[in-house]
Amino acid sequence: MLTNNITTIQLLGFPGLHNFKFLFSSLLLLCYCLILFGNTLIITLVSISKNLQSPMYIFLTQLSILDILLATDILPNMIHIAIHDGESISLTFCIIQFCLFSSIECSECLLLTVMSYDRYVAICNPLHYHSVVNHLFCLISIVSTWTIGNVILLLNAVSICRLHFCKSNFIDHFFCDFAPLVGLSCSNTFVIRMQTLILCFFIVACPFIIIVISYLCIIFTILQIKSAHGRQKAFFTCSSHLTAVSIFYGTLISVYVIPTDGQLVILSKMLSLLYTVVTPLLNPAIYTIRNKDFKKAFEKFKMLPV
Repeated sequence: MLTNNITTIQLLGFPGLHNFKFLFSSLLLLCYCLILFGNTLIITLVSISKNLQSPMYIFLTQLSILDILLATDILPNMIHIAIHDGESISLTFCIIQFCLFSSIECSECLLLTVMSYDRYVAICNPLHYHSVVNHLFCLISIVSTWTIGNVILLLNAVSICRLHFCKSNFIDHFFCDFAPLVGLSCSNTFVIRMQTLILCFFIVACPFIIIVISYLCIIFTILQIKSAHGRQKAFFTCSSHLTAVSIFYGTLISVYVIPTDGQLVILSKMLSLLYTVVTPLLNPAIYTIRNKDFKKAFEKFKMLPV
C-alpha cells in the first residue's frame, strides 16, 4: 500500500471574518445548543407520551437522532475553525468526518422517504393506514435506514482509504466533503467517483423521485376533497414534512449541482450551512410549533415532578 505524502489537512473555513469571528462562532455555538435541546426534547416527549406513539412521531425521533449526529459531526469543529481562522486536522479525522457525514445524509434521505410514504398512506388510503403502516413496518424501515447508512459509511471508508493523497493539503471548506477531499488524491479516482454517483442515484435521487410522486398523489387526493375544512386538515397533516423535505433537498441539490469554482465557492459554503446547521435547527420547530399533540405532551412534561 502506498504511504500518503499528506498526513494533515488544512481546512480554511471562512477566511475574511476578522473582527466578526467571535460573533460568528458564538452564533454557531448557540445553534448547536439549540439543535441539541430541540431534538432531544422531541425524543424525550415521544418516549414518555402515549399520545405520540404513532408511526410518524416514531420516525420523527429517528430524524432527531440523525440531526443531532450531523450537528455533532460538523459544528464543534466548525466553531474551532471560525475562532482560529482555519484548522489543521489529521487526514484520518478528515476521512472519518466525511464518512459519518455521508452516512447520516443518506440515512436522512431514506427516512424522509419513509415519512412521505407514511403521509401518502394516511391521506390517500386512510382506511388501511393502521394495517399498512404498522409496528412491523416501522421496525423494518428504521432498521433498514440505519443499516444502509452504515453500509454507505463502510463503502466510503474502504474506497477512500485506498486512495493515495499527495497533492495540496488545503481544503477551502469548513468540513471534509467528498469533492474537495477526493480532489487531493493523486490516484485514479474514476472508480470511487462512479461508485459515489451510483450510490447517489439509488440513495438520494430515487428517494427524491418517490417523495415527489407521493406528494403529487397527496395533492391530487386533497383537491378531490369537497370540504374546504377537510382540505385544510389534510394539507396540515403533511405540511410540516413537506417543508422539511423542501429545505433539505433544495439546499442539497443546490450544493451538488452548481459549480464550485471561483467566487461560487462562497455560495457553496453558505448553502452547505443550510443543510448542516439550519435544517437540524429548524426541524424541531417545523414539526412541533403548530402540532397540538406536541403542545399537550409538553404541558404534561412541564408538570412532571423534578
